[in-house]
Amino acid sequence: MLLYADSQFASPYAMSVFVSLRTKRLDVELRTLDLSTGQNTAADYVATSLTARVPTLVDGDFSLSESSAISEYLEDRFEGERLYPQDARQRARVRQVQAWLRSDLMALRAERSTAVVFYRPTSTALSEAGQAAARKLFAAAASFIGTEHDHVAGAWSIADVDLALMLNRLVLNGDAVPAPLAAYARRQWQHPAIQEWLALPRPPLAG
Repeated sequence: MLLYADSQFASPYAMSVFVSLRTKRLDVELRTLDLSTGQNTAADYVATSLTARVPTLVDGDFSLSESSAISEYLEDRFEGERLYPQDARQRARVRQVQAWLRSDLMALRAERSTAVVFYRPTSTALSEAGQAAARKLFAAAASFIGTEHDHVAGAWSIADVDLALMLNRLVLNGDAVPAPLAAYARRQWQHPAIQEWLALPRPPLAG
């Protein structure tokens, strides 16, 4: 299989799919695109990726974009450690959290980009909108995470990777985060596949 990712390996969604692949113990070739120069809009890539975004997974003659769709495909197609709970309600909860993290908290994502996670912190304070988004994130995460044994849905799932990354936009930047949530994010960050992603070579960050 082939996985297209951004050349900086800073896409949270590419990381989520990479963790899914490694959790399923699947071999994959990583191929990168420089999004800053528009390589993702080239005709050959658009022919492969319906949305012209990363990540895109190519499995033989089948290609699929959008990270949560890819992870669900991997869960349905391959044996191995589960990415989603077997229980229908718990599985729905995981999908809910994934969808929410991909569609909300815009101010937080803008003011704490993944550059603070994969490159270096920023000294810019959160705006009022950013603080409001952070409070919303903390309230939602606290409904799942209260002890060192907690996960989004009972046991580990791919949503724990996504939630930990969102929290780590703040934790790794040195922003104030409730202690149980900061500890959760740090624990999740020790997942072997996340550590493998963190170790990938990255080009210097512009500026």
